[in-house]
Amino acid sequence: MTASVIGLSGSPKSASRSRTLLELALAALERQGAGASRLIDLARLPADALLGRREDPEVADAIQGVLDAGIVVLSTPIYRATYSGLLKVFFDLLPPDALARKIAIPIATAGGPAHLLAVDHGLRPLLASVGALVVSTGVYGTDAQFRAGVPDADLGERIERAALEAASLAAGVTT
Repeated sequence: MTASVIGLSGSPKSASRSRTLLELALAALERQGAGASRLIDLARLPADALLGRREDPEVADAIQGVLDAGIVVLSTPIYRATYSGLLKVFFDLLPPDALARKIAIPIATAGGPAHLLAVDHGLRPLLASVGALVVSTGVYGTDAQFRAGVPDADLGERIERAALEAASLAAGVTT
């Protein structure tokens, strides 16, 4: 199976727990044979272009990367019970069917378990709104699941399972 993979980091920080999980998911997909991946750090894109105030080649390239991908992995910290504003403004720029026939993995992090349902009540509807087929295993990590920036084994296993589901779907095989 060879499907291009794109990762979208919705964290305003370049070093974050959600980005760590995104990087692990991209590596897991590569081990599953999904091919090379590309990570787009939304915080590094020009704000005016993300807000639709002007066109920008970096934002256009990021959008095209999503349109060309077979698998999209997105990660976000949870703020006020939902995904980041960076993710919101980027998805607002996508056409209505941008992820049609594409597989998606949702990843979220938060301080504790209180916002666990943000994956199912925020990220899944966001991905469905642009046509994505979302894997059944969503990934949600809390502060307590990280030691010195490294996720615990349970969280690593969820990443691996989500990657296997995505790779299997992309190959047309059920897990």
